[in-house]
Amino acid sequence: SAELCLLPALAALLPPLPGPGGPGPAEVGLGALPAELRAAVRALVGDLDSLFTALGLREESFAVGALSRVVAAELASYAPARNRRRTATNKASVIFVDRTLDLAGAVGHHGDNLAEKILSVLPKLPGHKTDVMVNMMELTALKTTDETCSIIAPGCLAQPNDPAAKALWESFMNLKQKEAVMEARRHLVEAASRENLPIKMSMGRVTPEQLSSYIQLFRNNLKALENHYGLLQLVLATVQTLKHPQTSKWDNFLAFERLLLQTIGESEMPSVLNQLLPMIKSHNERTKNDYACEDFLVLLVYIYSVVGEIRCGKELDTAEEELKKALVKAICDEPEPSPLLQKIT
Repeated sequence: SAELCLLPALAALLPPLPGPGGPGPAEVGLGALPAELRAAVRALVGDLDSLFTALGLREESFAVGALSRVVAAELASYAPARNRRRTATNKASVIFVDRTLDLAGAVGHHGDNLAEKILSVLPKLPGHKTDVMVNMMELTALKTTDETCSIIAPGCLAQPNDPAAKALWESFMNLKQKEAVMEARRHLVEAASRENLPIKMSMGRVTPEQLSSYIQLFRNNLKALENHYGLLQLVLATVQTLKHPQTSKWDNFLAFERLLLQTIGESEMPSVLNQLLPMIKSHNERTKNDYACEDFLVLLVYIYSVVGEIRCGKELDTAEEELKKALVKAICDEPEPSPLLQKIT
């Protein structure tokens, strides 16, 4: 979007977590990093320099976190960047922040944002880090129960040639979910009116079923499909996200995170972990409303990120051991572990 540029080639670039015997934050220079990470930092510096050259920028860098300091220092001493800064006309402040300093933001569910939910719940487009597969079944006359219907190529979110779709995507990113869904309906109604399709405008709350019924109007009209395919892909992504079981879980996560914040404020870490323990269930004991193994890993990252200083002691060790045992058992009992669990194990 106009305000956000992602660099998916560097999605795996994470600061090394401080482990026992590892370099302390003060010692970290480029030379102290593992070879793979050094190469990634140099690639990032090269990419940023190309980006700043295209924008004609002379940057002043600030860094928050150990790896960010390394990146900022490398960019400052990079020869092509020094030449660029001598001739560039536009000034900019660039702030580097270590991703590990905001893990609570990455795993939390506080955003009331449709774009975030679409990117979280729909399956990734193969070979892409930042786009999803949109099931296009509804625009065809095919009837199949196969969820992954591989006969039809999937749609996606990137629609650079469709101005209406680009505008709608901006509102998915910048508006609250309720307003963004209303925007989706407005765009659909306008497109249908332009194509003289028999659309009945309704007021009030927008439901996924209502959006689906509007999409159906385009189905048998090839000209209308061709004119608005970008917009239709984004609205289908909205419908599929709103109907997705993970979306209803989103609110459960949010409620539980708020409860955890209260509990952490009032009691010690062991009692918070003991609250989690009975909720960890094996695959055959779980209902669709229960948390899966990955959900607990996300919650644990959240808890340990927001709790601040943790007082170590026997009670904490016992609580952590019990939780580990329960999680290991649940992971071992998974009949089909997800790709994430396979990677972890």
